[in-house]
Amino acid sequence: MINIALPKGRLGEKVYSMFEAAGYECPSIKENNRKLIFENSDCGVRYFWVKPSDVAIYVERGAADIGVAGKDILLEYSPDVFELLDMNTGKCRMAVAAKKGFHDNTDKTLRVATKFVNIATRFYADKCRDIDIIKLNGSIELAPILGLSDVIVDIVETGTTLRENDLEPIETIVQISSRLIANKARFRFKADKIEEIVNNIKRYGIKND
Repeated sequence: MINIALPKGRLGEKVYSMFEAAGYECPSIKENNRKLIFENSDCGVRYFWVKPSDVAIYVERGAADIGVAGKDILLEYSPDVFELLDMNTGKCRMAVAAKKGFHDNTDKTLRVATKFVNIATRFYADKCRDIDIIKLNGSIELAPILGLSDVIVDIVETGTTLRENDLEPIETIVQISSRLIANKARFRFKADKIEEIVNNIKRYGIKND
């Protein structure tokens, strides 16, 4: 049995449909109930829903053999897992954004608000830019509006929220999408089955834009 951690929400539903198209369906997962674990012994798979940011933890710790996590999570927390496949869904970008007309005065320390502390730190370290990280957990866009920060580092999908708050992306850090990851020890033990799943998702599940 392959244990699979799926991210809760709209993305997880898309991801499950890819597994389903690849031949690993589990009809009970679509039922209106409060079950947390769903399995299909005929297909040899067991699914469970977890918070998107927790998928990598379940996989790294071995509670799940494989799972689907955003590249942002993998870059931020650097879990000790194998990255097997770009699922070509959940696409967005990690970007620097600021108030319209912002000019970076390099004579001053740049104040950066973000919940992606490690990504932002590495990005500006590569640019040799002196920064002051302000760790926030939500409503990041408020920081430059209220003068708490000069810029923010956050995920940008459509850019609508930025525009509605008179902000704009000024630099892209990295493109983001969902990735299929595996626990390293479980992958070695269950390599044939996991590689079969990967190949079938490549062949039948992923829809290229």
